[in-house]
Amino acid sequence: MTLALLYARTGTAVTPDHADRLAGDLTAALHAAGASVIDRPARDELLPARLRELARQARDAGVPLLICPDNLVAHASLLWTLATEPAGRSTVLVAPDPGGDLKEDRGRVVPADPGSGTVRFLGAMCLAPADLPLLEKVADRADLLPALIEAGLVPIATRTRLLHAEQVTTEAELAAAREAVAAVDEDAARLRLAVKEQDDFFTTYAVSTWSPLVTKAAARLRLSPTGVTGLSVLFAVAAALAFWQASRLAMIAGGVLLYLGFVLDCVDGQLARYTRKFDAFGGWLDTMADRAKEYAAYAGLAAGAERAGLPYAWPLAITAIVLQTARHMTDTWYGALHDEAAAHPSSGGGGGGGGVGARLSAASVKAQSSRGSLVYWLKRIVVFPIGERWALMAVLAAFTNGRTTLAAVVGFGLLAAVYTLALRSLRALSMRVGVLYTVDTMRHRDDGPLVRVVLSRVGAGRPLLFAALFTGWALATVGVMLTGRAGEPSRLGWLLALVLVPAMLCGLPARARHGGALDWLIPAALRAAEYLVVVAVGLYGAVPPAVVFLLLFTLALRHYDLTARMEKGAPAGGAGGALLGWDGRVLVLVGVALLGYAAVGVAVMAVLVGGSFAVVAVSDWRASRH
Repeated sequence: MTLALLYARTGTAVTPDHADRLAGDLTAALHAAGASVIDRPARDELLPARLRELARQARDAGVPLLICPDNLVAHASLLWTLATEPAGRSTVLVAPDPGGDLKEDRGRVVPADPGSGTVRFLGAMCLAPADLPLLEKVADRADLLPALIEAGLVPIATRTRLLHAEQVTTEAELAAAREAVAAVDEDAARLRLAVKEQDDFFTTYAVSTWSPLVTKAAARLRLSPTGVTGLSVLFAVAAALAFWQASRLAMIAGGVLLYLGFVLDCVDGQLARYTRKFDAFGGWLDTMADRAKEYAAYAGLAAGAERAGLPYAWPLAITAIVLQTARHMTDTWYGALHDEAAAHPSSGGGGGGGGVGARLSAASVKAQSSRGSLVYWLKRIVVFPIGERWALMAVLAAFTNGRTTLAAVVGFGLLAAVYTLALRSLRALSMRVGVLYTVDTMRHRDDGPLVRVVLSRVGAGRPLLFAALFTGWALATVGVMLTGRAGEPSRLGWLLALVLVPAMLCGLPARARHGGALDWLIPAALRAAEYLVVVAVGLYGAVPPAVVFLLLFTLALRHYDLTARMEKGAPAGGAGGALLGWDGRVLVLVGVALLGYAAVGVAVMAVLVGGSFAVVAVSDWRASRH
């Protein structure tokens, strides 16, 4: 349910008959957008009082408030898009305008310095329940959107793109606007707009060129986005099974299935945007399925290579899952940091000031603005995104073998990790904002009872330094065990035990304010450190690599669960309750390994972590059906 306000604009010279017809069109569009109650104050009624009253009603009911001027000529689907933001955030309708007083930064609308504007406001907005108190605060202001932004609103931009919208004040403008709207095939435009505007190179040219046809077919078949996600999972699992067979025909079939699974992975999002059927669980499931499918492919490639008698495939798969999960954590938190910098530029965000980081930010913005250029595509390819990873796996698997494919994934992943970590760190330093302290820090650190109740009471500072020490020590431990393999890692129990020292030290600053410019790296560092301890335990106890991979897989699902809920606006559910936490898991795994039960400990931990994740996922799925 949504409440809507259709307010009168003063100073228009449109005839009463045409104005009434336009208001009728807008009323129908607002109803189609989901508005159950539409309030239309009289022209002589005090608008601030109505705004406050409707804001109070919407806030009490926990529903958004859709506000629209009565002189807006627009495709109805734009208001539908405005009212159905996937994560339920506040949105505003804007049109491109180099002379505008606003600009779009990572999809959000922020004030622009003179001469730097990129968009103008078209008068329509949809305010989320959490932002309605801001409306009550500034309802008296004539310039409503600037007042809301000044009060702290950072709305999402809903751009016209292939559709049309404009506010009219004369009969001539009304006629021209109606003609512009009628000239566009709205359904065809919506289908094209369902494709991400800025996607990766492979996705843009090898998927999005024909995936809208699949999206249209799925809509006609009345498939849900979640149903398409399920189909993509089936294709990916079939690809992994084909890779496991390891014959040339099976590897080719696996490559084709992996590609088709990726196409369906794109279609589920396109279908959601085309039909405007969003829900927090569906967005969460899409994110989780992406990671699970990719890591299942790693396992299939490793198992197939082992079946073909090729050594070192499982170590490569383990390296790939550790590397990729850590990279994804940095991607998530750097994105959150960037959004925080855009939302609070007064804190020094947005790359202001001088220095290398600020120059890199400016260069990045320039590259992004030259869409389609060689520099633009190189910048997108070098980070080795999902489309390029899946394309590489599909092609190499078809023409080589699982070990070669995994080695390429690891190699390109390492290059991308070094590139992104270096540049993002420099840019983060220039932003001079923090982000981890704005959320439940201990939850996203995945701290367990040992850290929460005991260690954090020490109240130490410098959390990033301790996390980096833990990660570095764990990496060194794995390195020593690998080089000492001929000398039997089982004799290095003292080295494995010593890893508990930096691990426990890492818990001391858990309650400290994680507001440093680089503290967004802490979750990734803790994930990498824990996973490296799992690898060290596996080497020490001669645990079968497939079992080690299984534990890493379940841990990755747990940690993706935490970030996906934050990104998609899904309820925390049971995800916030840590199963021992990273600290407890590290302590238990090292302990059972030193007692001689490493394989059992790793297997049992995989069952516990995976079972806990499954129980929460099923519970949340059932809750989403009601």
